[in-house]
Amino acid sequence: MLIALLVPLALAVLLFGFILVRSAIARRALPNIEAIFVGVVVNFFDTLGIGSFAPTTAWLKFRRLVPDRLIPPTMLVGLTPPSMTEAIIFLILLGVLVDPTLLVGCVIALLLGGLLGAPLVARARVWIVQLVVAIALVLAAVAYTMTNLHLFPGGGTAGSLPLTLTVAAIVANFVFGILLNFGVGNFAPSLVMFSLMGMDPRLAFPIMAGGAAITGAGASMRHIQIGQIDLRIVLGLAIGGIPAVLVAALIVKSMPLEILRWLVIVVVLYAAAVMFRAAFLGRREHRPEGATAVVLD
Repeated sequence: MLIALLVPLALAVLLFGFILVRSAIARRALPNIEAIFVGVVVNFFDTLGIGSFAPTTAWLKFRRLVPDRLIPPTMLVGLTPPSMTEAIIFLILLGVLVDPTLLVGCVIALLLGGLLGAPLVARARVWIVQLVVAIALVLAAVAYTMTNLHLFPGGGTAGSLPLTLTVAAIVANFVFGILLNFGVGNFAPSLVMFSLMGMDPRLAFPIMAGGAAITGAGASMRHIQIGQIDLRIVLGLAIGGIPAVLVAALIVKSMPLEILRWLVIVVVLYAAAVMFRAAFLGRREHRPEGATAVVLD
């Protein structure tokens, strides 16, 4: 069953890479240098447990590198290649210890949700995207705070779940897949859910990473086709992220992160406040913010 996941993942890597490179050549897009450094930092610490979606969103908003509407799809496409690298590592190291039905079911559900969510975020009003992103940032800050205060559920030792909980986990992953397109990472909610269900938290990583990789590939190809992304940022995040994941997973493996996590909380909350304000103004004025920004898609 593990091979049954690794083979489509490898095919997804090849297909996604081909589509991304072809689109970049066609648009004559070059990687943004700042995005390369952002990709290095966020993906290095993502592999060690910080998470990449919230800090990337905060930085893109803080620096105004792309319009608000384009932050979720641009971030998703750019962070997909590093997440593929994470998935291969975690599946090989820990995937064999996870119940195959749970693993495959959650991955497929996340993929279906991701494919459904791609056109939804493309058609949503700007203020709605801003509001969802702001809420996601607040939830991420709460998750980081709970982690630092050791308030997350400790989890159990199980590598499988009863049938009812397995079905509940699969349904939840479908919802997580939709939210991925709005910049809501699936790692934190998945880790909390599986821990509450009694699973060994370590064994949640193959499920989370495998699902994020395959879903990211599927949804990202839709976003590339739709065209509402900034390819310069995408290429930068991808180029910086892949080697950062390899270094973190295979060389560094662990390091003290509590102080860094507190700093991330401050930045993320600031970005959330700005997003909430933009959503409020956009809703009140009924006009998209940043719609006239120049975008290289």
